Amino acid sequence: MATGRIGFDLGVEGGLEESGDRPANSAANPLKATAAAIDPVIWNDWYVVARSVDVPIGTVGRSRLLDTGIVLWRSADGAVQAWRDRCPHRSVQLSKGRVAGDRLVCPYHGLAFDPSGRCVSVPAHPGYTPPPQSCAKTYAVQERYGLIYVCLGSPEQGIVDFPEWREPGYRGLIAGPYTIHTSGPRAIENFLDVTHLPILHADILGSPQRPEIADYEVQVTPAGIVARNLRIWQPDPYGTGSGSEVVYDYRVERPLTAHLRKPNPNGENLALLYHVTPVSETECVGWMAMALNFGQEIPNAELIAFQDRIVQQDLDNLESHDPPQLPLNPAVEFHLPGDRTSLAYRKWLRKLGVRYGVMV
Repeated sequence: MATGRIGFDLGVEGGLEESGDRPANSAANPLKATAAAIDPVIWNDWYVVARSVDVPIGTVGRSRLLDTGIVLWRSADGAVQAWRDRCPHRSVQLSKGRVAGDRLVCPYHGLAFDPSGRCVSVPAHPGYTPPPQSCAKTYAVQERYGLIYVCLGSPEQGIVDFPEWREPGYRGLIAGPYTIHTSGPRAIENFLDVTHLPILHADILGSPQRPEIADYEVQVTPAGIVARNLRIWQPDPYGTGSGSEVVYDYRVERPLTAHLRKPNPNGENLALLYHVTPVSETECVGWMAMALNFGQEIPNAELIAFQDRIVQQDLDNLESHDPPQLPLNPAVEFHLPGDRTSLAYRKWLRKLGVRYGVMV
């Protein structure tokens, strides 16, 4: 199973950090330069950088988001911290350091930083008062659905709601991370695309013998995109050994987050909240929160392995897009009637002013 990097070193290839994490040759703030290059709707959103269980008390890890290195650590009181992965003294990676109680200690000169990012200890100079520029850059961070979310900018909205996660009788679990070498919008569009299911996921999510996609409803609302009643025939959608038509309902409230609900007439429902974390314009990491109110006898590992299998089938195609950025000009690629949700998504991104990971 090749599902990308699994664990607590997400979306980082190692070596020198790129773009906004490279020390500037002038007095200009490289972080501000990065923010200026990315459209606000992307910069000010929330993205998943790790599972909560991957950041126990006293650990240090790293991730990468929007060309920016992130250090993650959890202090003794259980609070998770997300900072820029750079010591303000000599620009080394703080993720190579260690946690000491409620402080993160730099591996180079032993400088210690408290949870606010303030430098509070310099071993070489006891009693020294560090200047204001000694503070580490901190980011907004939250935990929800068993995931850690970070916003590099100023959050303009809360984390997308996933109501099934907390509904009585539902079981929640997390699949991923899945490293994908394409843009985040390409990954989201693939999630919204039902016409590939009978072909790429033949005999699992569809059948080449019954590939037809009937007409369906798509709306662009003030809150985003809603697509209802997408019907597709699947060979064994409910584990009964027989095929039947199923219905998918989609909701897209953020450029890189999508919600899918697959209702069963007997009341058994599956819901997915798909988060795509943009590592760069041409690389992303997928995270899948799943909630279902049936199949209590099915082990979590089996459900996750099924999702891993689906993502693995998608990877080759996702990573073969040319260009990897999603074209927002409708003339660049042609479209099928079943692409109605994809077209609505592209038009919506254009309306929002998205530039990162797309071609306009």
